[in-house]
Amino acid sequence: MRPLPVLAALLLASAQAQTLLPLDSRPATRTLPAQIAGLTGKTPHLPPATLLGTAARGADPAALSDWLRAQPTDGPLVVSLDALAYGGLVQSRNSPLSAAQALAHLAPLKDWTARTGQPVYAFITLPREPDAADRARNLAVVREVMAWARQGHLTELHIAWDDALPGSPAPAEGAALAAEAPANVRVYPGADEVASMLVARALAPQPRTVRFEYSDPARAEQVIKYEGIPLTQSARNHAEASGFTVTEEEADLTVYVYNGGDPRQAALRVSALLRRGPVGVADVGSVNMGNARMWRDLHTLRQSANLQALAAWGTPGNNLGTALAHAKLALSGADPVRQDALLAREYANDVIYSAEVRAALRKVIPEKEMNALAAREALLRLASASFPLRLGQVYDLRDAALPWGRSFEWEFDLSVR
Repeated sequence: MRPLPVLAALLLASAQAQTLLPLDSRPATRTLPAQIAGLTGKTPHLPPATLLGTAARGADPAALSDWLRAQPTDGPLVVSLDALAYGGLVQSRNSPLSAAQALAHLAPLKDWTARTGQPVYAFITLPREPDAADRARNLAVVREVMAWARQGHLTELHIAWDDALPGSPAPAEGAALAAEAPANVRVYPGADEVASMLVARALAPQPRTVRFEYSDPARAEQVIKYEGIPLTQSARNHAEASGFTVTEEEADLTVYVYNGGDPRQAALRVSALLRRGPVGVADVGSVNMGNARMWRDLHTLRQSANLQALAAWGTPGNNLGTALAHAKLALSGADPVRQDALLAREYANDVIYSAEVRAALRKVIPEKEMNALAAREALLRLASASFPLRLGQVYDLRDAALPWGRSFEWEFDLSVR
């Protein structure tokens, strides 16, 4: 591990605590951005999972507003407008609220900066098809909060379109919004990764450069599923939204994007790049699943702990965004203990679980029974076989659960030996 520079240590000591109001209670949208924020050495103010929405039950916007008012205003606010307006991402698609009712839930944010002196980094989604019950309502709310950003009530607003499969109107809606957006509004495909990216913008504002290298450069020019744009454009979108400038020259960070090809050669290439400077890895070869062979080879080379960030858990945009956000904080002088713990969390989730344990769990437990005690017991038994996990430190799996009663994501607790 590289030693923490003195200047970075001084910056961390004076870092402000951040308030984070996530999209919903999923680990990818709540736990992950909070751990990225925690790399500064300060623990963010974060609502308990029970206060946030699930697939079946939306958060109570009034309760979230009460929680928000009770938080110290000692740092920037990163806030999901979908959570506060509708109760969560799922509810933003099917809520019966009118635009006026949704905006009333958001009203406390209009004077947040004037009242607290702290910036507001907000994000909102254009819902996916065919789940969106009232696109006109959602667009009306988006346009109004875009006006708030234009007026200076929001420091930044990111508008992201969610899971744009072929035929979705969201890309066209996004293009129309982008054409009239002020400078502090960004519009791009995404959803679950946006909170992490705004954490990076709020807590690591220093200018940084990034260079992308693809395992399959020709394939990277093709349009990718869920975003409706080429992978290269998605990488640029997420880099700029996280606070990076993209360059073809030597950069502060190289992000190696595994998008297919020989996984062994990919691992060797990452190892070679690490000898030249800081590297993050975004594995987008498959949706929602890391490439087990590449990660095993990279781990055998003892290089996992040397990465600035790794991501393989979701869509290409999910993985690009979270890898870039994590790396942006890591480059700014992350607490080394927290950095290693976050890499361990990412490896356990994105590689061990997504590439191996999830499929094994589905073989022994029917999806409709993932809420049962037997599912949790099977999860612990299957996952424990991959521990201890060695990065900079050695980690054991202490506990695990399926918080949304489905196999897609798990929540887990690691302990250091």
